[in-house]
Amino acid sequence: MSETNQTVVIPHIEDNIPLPKNNAEALPDMTAEEEIQARTNTIKLLSDITDEVIEPTTEDIEQAEELAKEMMINPDIRPEFGHYPNETMAYLAGMVAQTNCMLVKDMADFKLHVLNRAVQEAETAKSSRERLAALRMIGEIDGVDAFKRKTEITHITKSGDDLEKELLATIEQLKGSIVEGEVIESKIND
Repeated sequence: MSETNQTVVIPHIEDNIPLPKNNAEALPDMTAEEEIQARTNTIKLLSDITDEVIEPTTEDIEQAEELAKEMMINPDIRPEFGHYPNETMAYLAGMVAQTNCMLVKDMADFKLHVLNRAVQEAETAKSSRERLAALRMIGEIDGVDAFKRKTEITHITKSGDDLEKELLATIEQLKGSIVEGEVIESKIND
């Protein structure tokens, strides 16, 4: 039997430094999206180091989609991402990155999610009718406003003397005109 020489590396651990009780305590507070990104960065790095391809199966894809739906329905839930296989997490991260915010919490993020999904539908629609419907929806989103008709109102501030002159000129034009069936007689002293 041959003997292999292995070097054992033991890191120096300083005294009086408290160690976390568990993995959850060791992690900083993160949003679900940040945690997904951190986990997938680790998965990608390990995949690159080991030359292992991460290919999600149909089951992994369905699991990621179900997880995303649950998190969209209730953004406050915190799934235990460690219970899911790497392929599921990689696919979930791809969904989040593709829509730029699949896990929404406030209306600004939801608006961005809707816009991203509409753009995706416009790009992948099979018929021109579907593409036009998606583009119409994009055009109606507040901020895009492609079809919004604009009405401009100009406010003019005038002095009392200017208003009085305009009113007198208007009254002079109306003298002798029929307004609502009555004749306006000139009773204004100049």
